[in-house]
Amino acid sequence: MVCEPVGKSYPLISVVVPVYGCQSCLTDLYNRVATAIEAIPARLEMILVNDASPDHAWETIKQLSAQDSRVKGIDLARNFGQHHAITAGLDHTTGDWIIVMDCDLQDRPEEIGRLYSKAQEGYDVVFGKRVERQDGWIKRKSSQFFYRVYDYFTSGSSDCTIANFSISSKKVVESFRQMREQNRFFPLFIQWMGYQTGTVQVEHNARKVGKTSYNLKKLISLGTDVIISQSNKPLRLSIQFGFIISLISFLYGVFLVGRYFFLDVPVQGWTSVMVSIYFIGGLIFFNIGVLGLYLGKVFNETKGRPLYLIRQTTSEALEKDTNDGS
Repeated sequence: MVCEPVGKSYPLISVVVPVYGCQSCLTDLYNRVATAIEAIPARLEMILVNDASPDHAWETIKQLSAQDSRVKGIDLARNFGQHHAITAGLDHTTGDWIIVMDCDLQDRPEEIGRLYSKAQEGYDVVFGKRVERQDGWIKRKSSQFFYRVYDYFTSGSSDCTIANFSISSKKVVESFRQMREQNRFFPLFIQWMGYQTGTVQVEHNARKVGKTSYNLKKLISLGTDVIISQSNKPLRLSIQFGFIISLISFLYGVFLVGRYFFLDVPVQGWTSVMVSIYFIGGLIFFNIGVLGLYLGKVFNETKGRPLYLIRQTTSEALEKDTNDGS
């Protein structure tokens, strides 16, 4: 166990880690995080959020919490998703500065000190820039494509080398807690707030444990949700596209009528008529589908359901074990 610096003068740093499928590296993660915080020096609060991990991650989290009271565990009732798990962790932090990082050790705990040092230059938020990402080709390209599409629809300027690994001040996290919409994406929410933001180039390790849960289908779903929750440009584009098609159809109709009356050329072409009908029909269904996506998101928001549900915390689990033992 790493000894914690003593004294109220040291800042309290909360480290929030959503946990899914990386049970075997949690002990190593804890040891390296504790060593990195001690080197700052600072006091540690580590919050591990078990997002219904399919392995025995919750048992390991309880063991770590029993060994070190600075480790707090939250066991979600089911899999709510990475960014909802991050929200659960941030809702329970008490630190002066808050670190968010992944559990698979691709985010190196040794970089925490550099993030903190950069934040002391006057930044409210500092993100780690993964200049050389140690991910597969498909994941890198899909991430680049997503941010290009996202920037197009939101008229923004995003950086695909930035992910969750960051440090934020307590003020930023308190602002984040006010954002309770169902569609969540941590780094974009933080950047949207507009606080003074810096970046630090960090090393990015290859994934040694498990595999990413973000397959192509989930990436597309996440991208669609984020874009729809952040922009109404798809609706405007569908209106513009519909207007263009109507204008072309009108001009073509004028052309056919003029050709019939002035050049005595009859209108023929059953095939072209049917193709036009199917094209317009498909366009209508597409526009209705886009509108339906927005209505569906509005419906989800109006239900007012909680962002996550907690099955148990480590403090409750340890208390229960103590009572059962006695």
